[in-house]
Amino acid sequence: MMDLAPQLLWSSDLIQKYSVNGPRYTSYPTALSLVPDFPASAVQAALAGSAAELCLYLHIPFCQQLCYYCGCNKIVTRHSTKADLYLLALEQEMGLYQHLLADKTISQLHLGGGTPTFLTEEQLSLLMQLLRQHFVFQADAELSIEIDPRSCTLDKLAHLRELGFSRLSFGVQDFDEQVQVAINRVQSEELVRVLVLHARALGFTSINLDLVYGLPYQQITSFAETLDKVLQLDPDRVSLFSYAHMPTRFAAQRKIPTQSLPQGEDKLALLQLAIERFSQAGYQCIGMDHFAKATDKLAIAQQQGKLQRNFQGYTTAGQDALVGLGVSSISQVNGVIWQNQKELKQYQQQLALGQWPVDKGLSLTKDDKIRAALISQLICHFELDIPGFCQRFALTDFWDYFADVLPKLEPLRMDGLVSYSNDHIQVTAPGRLLVRVVCACFDRYLATSDNLSYSKVV
Repeated sequence: MMDLAPQLLWSSDLIQKYSVNGPRYTSYPTALSLVPDFPASAVQAALAGSAAELCLYLHIPFCQQLCYYCGCNKIVTRHSTKADLYLLALEQEMGLYQHLLADKTISQLHLGGGTPTFLTEEQLSLLMQLLRQHFVFQADAELSIEIDPRSCTLDKLAHLRELGFSRLSFGVQDFDEQVQVAINRVQSEELVRVLVLHARALGFTSINLDLVYGLPYQQITSFAETLDKVLQLDPDRVSLFSYAHMPTRFAAQRKIPTQSLPQGEDKLALLQLAIERFSQAGYQCIGMDHFAKATDKLAIAQQQGKLQRNFQGYTTAGQDALVGLGVSSISQVNGVIWQNQKELKQYQQQLALGQWPVDKGLSLTKDDKIRAALISQLICHFELDIPGFCQRFALTDFWDYFADVLPKLEPLRMDGLVSYSNDHIQVTAPGRLLVRVVCACFDRYLATSDNLSYSKVV
């Protein structure tokens, strides 16, 4: 049998050295830096002065079954009536935003979870009716939704298309049965294939498949088979996330035996195999965990230097113009980040009293905005034009301003992960997959944060 194991870009020593915990930088500062008792007045002021074009994220927390690997905010139940009460709370939250956003338009909507397809067709119709009542959607607004194949029928797919959705993201994770049993998420390849083919027939313009590497019992040979099956489905995008094993934080992960998890070189070999397979198939490696066809909007945005990153990951819009609705959702608008209550009961109680359900937040300082822009540029495009950056932020001496960074950056340069000069910073090919480590050098909050709350970089 042909040896499928790819040649790693890093030595064992390097892998061990950078096996550290760190942020994924879907924002800077990260959500762990948000402070409690954040005033609703700061949120309202940010919304009033926001850009004319916004994106919406809506969190649906319900799942019919617990997936052991998942670290998302979710509520496991089989009672669809719970969603009726949740929709009522969402309507109340939309009402708080309506007058502040009356002169704004929505260019993108994404339903995430949890499991958005937990909602029945009637509930989905009501949700979209409420959204269109409270917000002004652009005629060509992009509507996307995450799909759990186990809770989505062909009729539901057709209904989503009728409601205006054009982008779908199917949760696959891995097609190997042993892996699926270990994470308590069993779904056949045939189920996913039928749904994907039907979605294309219905006219959905973009299909994403979610995969996870580092799951229990994953091996090079079986993961190669999963990648082959994914490529046969010909998705427009692939999200390949690193499994973050944090059993002290997520109780369900304690059901996964630690000894079953690929570690270090074995885990990175899975990632590199995926990079090789997708690159050979013509996909562009967008960043840490995304691949897209060259004709996809994400790929085009990166080619044009316009790719951004927000709480949904890599995006074509909405870095500082994302409104999150629902329990635990996070927003970033006009230099202000805030998160809703994480517990459903508190979220609903505050809305019932007519109060904003804000749990915590942060107003970005000038320094925050400078570092956020730099981190975003590196994590999206892997390089920085220093003179242009200085001109943008009126910095007289870049390396003087970031004097605290050089001692942290120099070891990475010595290890071949990054190069820099007076005019340019470049993340190297080996450094791209460790770009979180490079970005962390510019993070002023890490020294005072609990790094164990972040996932491992390697």
